[in-house]
Amino acid sequence: MTNSRRRFLAGTAAAGAAVAASTVSKVAMAALPEPVYQSNPSSAAPLYPTTGRPYNPMVTLNGWSLPWRMNNGVKEFHLVAEPVVREFAPGMKAHLWGYNGSSPGPTIELVEGDRVRLFVTNKLPEHTTIHWHGVRLPNGMDGVGGLNQPHIQPGKTFVYEFVVRRSGTFMYHPHADEMVQMAMGMYGMFIVHPKDPKFMPVDRDYGFILNAYDIEPGSYTPRVSEMTDFNLWTFNSRVFPGIDPMVARQGERVRIRVGNLTMTNHPIHLHGHEFVVAGTDGGWTRENSRWDEVTTDVAVGQMRAIEFVANEPGDWAFHCHKSHHTMNAMGHGLPNMIGVDHTGIVKQVNKLIPDYMAMGERGMADMAEMEMPIPDNTLPMMTGQGPFGPVEMGGMFTVMKVRADQKRGDFKDPGWYQHPKGEVAYEFTGVLPEPARSFSAGGQTMPLARKPPGNVEMRVRKPSGGHENH
Repeated sequence: MTNSRRRFLAGTAAAGAAVAASTVSKVAMAALPEPVYQSNPSSAAPLYPTTGRPYNPMVTLNGWSLPWRMNNGVKEFHLVAEPVVREFAPGMKAHLWGYNGSSPGPTIELVEGDRVRLFVTNKLPEHTTIHWHGVRLPNGMDGVGGLNQPHIQPGKTFVYEFVVRRSGTFMYHPHADEMVQMAMGMYGMFIVHPKDPKFMPVDRDYGFILNAYDIEPGSYTPRVSEMTDFNLWTFNSRVFPGIDPMVARQGERVRIRVGNLTMTNHPIHLHGHEFVVAGTDGGWTRENSRWDEVTTDVAVGQMRAIEFVANEPGDWAFHCHKSHHTMNAMGHGLPNMIGVDHTGIVKQVNKLIPDYMAMGERGMADMAEMEMPIPDNTLPMMTGQGPFGPVEMGGMFTVMKVRADQKRGDFKDPGWYQHPKGEVAYEFTGVLPEPARSFSAGGQTMPLARKPPGNVEMRVRKPSGGHENH
């Protein structure tokens, strides 16, 4: 255990001393399903059912599915809400709250018609609940603290029990001190497979949830009161290059389920293929309502299940199309220095600070190439090394790898794509003709009432300040 983790957990225990005094007894715990814990941030293998009805399991990107036990025909799960340490990518860890050792919590997989019994033990320093987002159930099981149920106090265990009546893609998260608990990473996927295995079949099923954090460089704990100015945009509390790739065999039908628990919308974009939105948290979409897309917007609190045939081999980017969401920890108050000549200033500054480097006059790509020092427990803003050089990405970015020789059921990373000869862009070394250019500013709808005194070149600088309205 690292010193930072030890200090964090010790501090949490001190803050919630009442937890230790009222923890669930060993006798009481004996009647519950044994809690299963997982802190490895890699994508776990699919959890194939050994009891209950059959289904094709989902792979949770950089996550895992929670095992269950059968008890007189009821599937029983045990969730433990507790402080966790989550690695966002190699070189950075965060002190979060989650379930069963991880943030996000484990995926719960069921089959339409199952009766489920969910034991929830609270090891946080404050009360909590769980809301089953999008699931039809009795009102008293909906998980809104104070409205549908008493809060789960520290050290207590509550039971949720209901029949899952429709298949689809859902989530779970607290409905108690929601701003703090969700900002600390408390969420997970709740997947209900169709009772008819022939309905909506796919060869590979992936899923993850979008979340955002504001963690200052050098620190470990998110600022839970932040509403707009986040600096880490994550798939399942992981950022690129720490997000695993998704893989498929050429010709397979692939489903990717995406939930959004951030404070803004995300246009999710897949390269190289068209897809359809096959499902939302409201249910599966009718075939006659679908159309081909390459980007779909996932609004706050929504789930989307996209499907496509992976018929184009290669390494295809998959990411949020808001450009600042594919970057890691970044300062938002930097002026635009493109075109500014730093030469004189650099010489003067170097006399005082020998390691000083000028940045920004040619764009920001230099930052991906310079291995400049960064604070402890943070990540480069743009990073990742691909087969042809720096990928210059971060945040909500990963790769969909399609291979003709990928074995069915094999989810291992096949490595970089080997391009056929003649299918990679290359440098042109011949004589270039003069390119056509337009110097027209365009027309106008009507003549000006008063002509300007002459040609005026406008130089606009964005004022410094907040970074609102992502």
